[in-house]
Amino acid sequence: MGISFDLTIVFAFIIAFAIFAYVVMDGFDLGVALLFPFYPERADRDVMMNSVAPVWDGNETWLILGGGALFAAFPLAYAILMPAIYTPAMVMLLGLVFRGVAFEFRWRTERARYLWDIAFFGGSLLAALAQGVALGAILQGVTVNGRAYGGGWWDWLTPFTMLTGLAVVAGYGLLGATWLVMKTSGALQQRAFSHAHILAFATLAFIGAVSLATPFLEADYWRRWFAWPGILLTAPVPLAVAAAAVFLFRALAARREVQPFLLSLALFFLCFVGLGVSIWPYVVPGRITIWQAASPEASQKFMLVGIAILVPIILAYTAYAYWIFRGKVDPQAGYH
Repeated sequence: MGISFDLTIVFAFIIAFAIFAYVVMDGFDLGVALLFPFYPERADRDVMMNSVAPVWDGNETWLILGGGALFAAFPLAYAILMPAIYTPAMVMLLGLVFRGVAFEFRWRTERARYLWDIAFFGGSLLAALAQGVALGAILQGVTVNGRAYGGGWWDWLTPFTMLTGLAVVAGYGLLGATWLVMKTSGALQQRAFSHAHILAFATLAFIGAVSLATPFLEADYWRRWFAWPGILLTAPVPLAVAAAAVFLFRALAARREVQPFLLSLALFFLCFVGLGVSIWPYVVPGRITIWQAASPEASQKFMLVGIAILVPIILAYTAYAYWIFRGKVDPQAGYH
């Protein structure tokens, strides 16, 4: 039992790490696309796409890893959650397809370039919104009937899920704007600073709104955040968010180039920690724990060997790609 317990915890953290890695890595390139309407000049859009072109497809590796690990390590949770979020999941995948095709086809046409710009923006908007909606649908609770999903087709569509969807869009926009601050220069960078200020305010407002609404979704959420003595452990999270926000605005005001992006990542990490505090140890909030949903011990051991080999390789080639394409994007020559 001790080994099984430990492996279940390990896989829970592996999946959490994969999801967080996807959110922060694919989040900034989705955010860059979300800013496209505010940069109508072709030269600016070329630079924006060049800033993410070397890494965007590799970032999605983490989405595949997280989804595959959830299916293999927690099959019961996968069987319950996927029907609950089937529609936003399909919308997300379609959005990612449009975004990916636009990356390739935009450079191969002149007359229809504006159409692929629309596809790049629209696909990214759909993907970001759907991810936030799916998160909200899981967080608000899923109806479980025995060992299966017991809810309806439209249970995912509520005011709370729309709120979380818009929150993710704003957060990704902030990541995209601060990424452009770090990777561009001149007038484009100055406009990115302005957008980062606006999106930082919007993101913090959405964090506050979601944080205020979440405790009323489940009684367990309220107890975790406000009941004594648990509040001693949870109180540092909002305080850390406030501190990160102060440092973020200071960095933007001082025209720092790297710090705003890192502090935006810190905000996402703290929100991720808050989410973990709210639902742990449930994988289906309030219904199914990670141990109830876990696959057999032998299966976990087998998968752990593969993950122990693959994850370091993924981390290595991801780090290498970011290192090779470090620095700012030259409008004429790419990276310098």
